[in-house]
Amino acid sequence: MQLGFVSAILPELTLAEVIDFARGENFSTIEVVCWPTGKAERKFAGVTHIDVADLTGARSHEIQTRCREAGVGISALGYYPNMLDPDPGIASTAVTHFKKVIAAAAALGLNTVNGFVGRDWTKSIDENWPTFLSTWRPIVKYAEDHGVRIGIENCPMSFTRDEWPGGKNLFTTPVIWRRAFNDIDSPNFGLNYDPSHFILQDMDPISPLAEFKSRLFHVHAKDVAIDRAALNQVGRFDFPLNWHQPRIPGYGSINWPQFMGELMRIGYDGPVCIEVEDDTFGKSLSGRMQALRVSRNVLQPFTVPVRQAA
Repeated sequence: MQLGFVSAILPELTLAEVIDFARGENFSTIEVVCWPTGKAERKFAGVTHIDVADLTGARSHEIQTRCREAGVGISALGYYPNMLDPDPGIASTAVTHFKKVIAAAAALGLNTVNGFVGRDWTKSIDENWPTFLSTWRPIVKYAEDHGVRIGIENCPMSFTRDEWPGGKNLFTTPVIWRRAFNDIDSPNFGLNYDPSHFILQDMDPISPLAEFKSRLFHVHAKDVAIDRAALNQVGRFDFPLNWHQPRIPGYGSINWPQFMGELMRIGYDGPVCIEVEDDTFGKSLSGRMQALRVSRNVLQPFTVPVRQAA
């Protein structure tokens, strides 16, 4: 396994500076976020470390050279919009950009992009399914044609009023994954697995790993703490932001030795990229950098510090 981080946590830095930070802190890889340039639609979004809409051959070569010289790989390109938004214009724009991310990954010699499948949060899973299939079958085919895999993160995206009640991402449970992988049976369609989202749903984050080992393309390392006192007051049907807190690995509820041990047991040898949504370390650049260092120290004993070329 290669230990890295998601570049969204360092929006103040250029891609070259992010690579230099990774090298200096002994990270092997980076998931590089590729949102469209412009205003962010939500927290942790809108960061553009590679502008895929303007990725020339020369720029691709420059990025590959910089990574190779630094000994830091790119684990995947990331873009996490709602491609099943009930507004057709929003959904279409997101799909168009996601395809540009796929094409950019191929141009950079990468084999993975990460994102959400999306969801109309006002409808049930069954009601969303026809749109899911009609939207995602062509996307997966496009990825196949480019030799790129798609890792879908299992975040429910159901935290705030505009995401309530269903959330803005379908891919949240093993039952849904089985159905999706049956209906879109492609070796290029899999998971970017984040164990913290199972803790949020009061589920075991280790139990699905063995069954879905062939679909594990990428792993996010993020922890979560459940405020039981608050939960006892407001209940689980209240907004999660009122009773949970994202934490860095080692500071929440996940047993990381057990989790990483299970990844090793099933033969996972891909990237493990740290996400930082934990304000405990402050909202400054220096605080977020420190959060990455602390997370690295927790996870590094379970990974192989072998640098990967882009």
